[in-house]
Amino acid sequence: MSSAQQDPHGTSPEPVHEFDAVIVGAGFSGLYMLHRLRDSLGLRTRVFEAGDDVGGTWYWNRYPGARCDSESYFYSFSDRLSEKLLQEWTWSERFAAQPEILRYLQHVADEFDLRRDIQFGTRVTAASYDEATNRWAISTDDGDWVKAKFLITAVGCLSAANVPEFEGRADFRGEQYHTGLWPHEGVDFTGKRVAVIGTGATAVQAVPEIAEQAAHVYVLQRTPNYDIAGRNGPLDDEYVRDTKVNYKDIWQRTRETSFGFPYDAPDRSALSVSAEERQRIYETAWTQGGFRIGLTFNDLLTNSEANETASEFLRTKIRERVRDPEVAEMLAPRDHPFFTKRPPLENGYYDTFNRDNVTLVDVRRSPIERITPRGVQTRDAEYEVDSIVFATGFDAMTGTLFKMGITGRGGLTLNEKWAEGPRTYLGVATHGFPNMFMITGPQSPSVLSNMPVSIEQHVDWIADCLKYMGDHKIDKIEPLPEAEDDWVDHHIEVTQATLLPMANSWWVGANIPGKPRNLYPYVGGVGYYRNICDEVAAHGYDGFGMAKYGASSVTGTRPASRFPVHTARAVIG
Repeated sequence: MSSAQQDPHGTSPEPVHEFDAVIVGAGFSGLYMLHRLRDSLGLRTRVFEAGDDVGGTWYWNRYPGARCDSESYFYSFSDRLSEKLLQEWTWSERFAAQPEILRYLQHVADEFDLRRDIQFGTRVTAASYDEATNRWAISTDDGDWVKAKFLITAVGCLSAANVPEFEGRADFRGEQYHTGLWPHEGVDFTGKRVAVIGTGATAVQAVPEIAEQAAHVYVLQRTPNYDIAGRNGPLDDEYVRDTKVNYKDIWQRTRETSFGFPYDAPDRSALSVSAEERQRIYETAWTQGGFRIGLTFNDLLTNSEANETASEFLRTKIRERVRDPEVAEMLAPRDHPFFTKRPPLENGYYDTFNRDNVTLVDVRRSPIERITPRGVQTRDAEYEVDSIVFATGFDAMTGTLFKMGITGRGGLTLNEKWAEGPRTYLGVATHGFPNMFMITGPQSPSVLSNMPVSIEQHVDWIADCLKYMGDHKIDKIEPLPEAEDDWVDHHIEVTQATLLPMANSWWVGANIPGKPRNLYPYVGGVGYYRNICDEVAAHGYDGFGMAKYGASSVTGTRPASRFPVHTARAVIG
C-alpha cells in the first residue's frame, strides 16, 4: 500500500510504500529470504538489489577463472528450498565456474517467480529506525524511500571492494580493474603487460587465466598463501546419479559438521600417528582435493606443532611444483599457520610460475611506493604495464553494512556502535537496532563455512522467528544487552582457543587500514552454532527482548547460563 508521508529526512511529503519486510541484496541469501517471507509466511516483501540482475557475488565477480571453492553439488540450495530443483539441476564441474552459478541463481529466481518483488539497479543509501512507529525508513539512490517493519540485510560478507589508495593511482594511463567489480563484457589481455596486485583466492584463480593471454604478468605478492589442490574436473554421470539419490543424507550431514561440508575431521591428533601414517593421510587428502586436507586431524587449528606438520607438507608440495627454488621459497608461507588465512584452491596457479612470461615480485621485501603513469613503482624497481588488476579483496563482513548508513534507536549508527568491532547476538542481530536481522553477519560461522549451508540456517531461523512473532502478536524484537555481551565473550573465548589470531588475514580485518582487529566470523562450528540457535528459539527466543503490539518497551530474559567454552576438540569438530 502507499500513502503520502513525510520523508525520513524531514523535507517535502513524498509517496512512501510500506512493506512488512525489506531485504537488501539478491544473491543466495536474498533469494531464499524472499521465498520464505513471501511464499511461506505471506509477508509483503521488497528486495533492493544494486545490480541489474540476481546473483550477488556471482553477478559482480566475473574475473577470469572465477569459481566456487565448495563442491558444486552442495554449493546450492538444499531440499529445504526444493527437492525437485535438486533432482532437475545438474552441475557440469566439481567446482562450478561463475557463469554456471549465475545461471543457476537466475533459474531459481525464474522458477519461484522472485523477480517481481526485486527492485534491481537500486542501492540502499540509508536505513533509519523510527521509534514512534516501530518502522524502518529505507532510502535508495534513486531518491525514493520506503517503510518496513523488518529490515533484513542479505548483502554478503564479501561485497565491499577494497581498492587500496596507492599514491598516483589516478595518474595511471592504462586500464585498472578490481576482481570484484569486473566488466561484464570481459577483458582481453592479449599481448598486454599486466600487474596483478594481491595473491589471495581471486588472484589464484585469475593469474593462470591472464597468463595464457598476456605478454607478461607481474604478480605482486605481499603474503604467500597455503594454496591447496582443487582437483577440478567434469562430473561423470554415475557420480551425479549417486549424489542425487543421496542428497537428503548429504544435506543433513552438512548441517551437522564444523564447516558445512558433508565430511568432518576424525577424532585424532596429527601427533597421535607416526610420521609415515601422517604423510599417507595428507597425501590421500591432497589427491582428493578441496578442503579435505584441512579436516584430516582434529587439532590443526588448535595446536601449533600439529599445524606445522600440515604446513610443511604443503610447503613441500609447492617446492615440487615450482622449478625455480628461489621462487618456490617466495611462494611458501612461513609467517602464519595453515588455515589461519583462507586457503585458496588452486588449479594450475603454482605451475604458472614456471612460465617465462610470469614474474613473482615480493612486495614485502620491496613495498609498492606508488602507481606511476606507466605502471607500479616498488622500492627497488618500476614495472611498466598496460593494465593493473587489483586482486585486493574486500572490506569483509562489515564494509557493506557500514555503507548502508544504518541508524538505530536514539540516533545511534551501526558504524558508531561497532567502532571497536562488531557486537551481536548470534551474529544475526544487534542491540539498539530493533527488528533488524543480518544474514551471515559478523560473529556467525559465515565465511568459515560452506556459505549456502549457513545462509539457509540463518534464513530459516529468521523466518521462524518472524512467524513466532506473528503467532504471539509480538511487534518488536531485539537482543538484550546482557545476552549480546555473553555472545561476544563466548565468541572471543572460542577464538582464543584457536590459532586464527596468529595471522594477519581479512578474517581479522588486517587487510583494511584502521579496521579493529577481531576475528569477524565465528569459529565454533556450523553444527554447534546451529544447536545454540535452535536452543534459543526453543526457549521462546531466549536472550531477546520483545514487545507486544502497542507496548512502548521490550521485555525478555537473559539466558540462564553463559555459552559453554569450547574444548579444543569441539572447536574443529
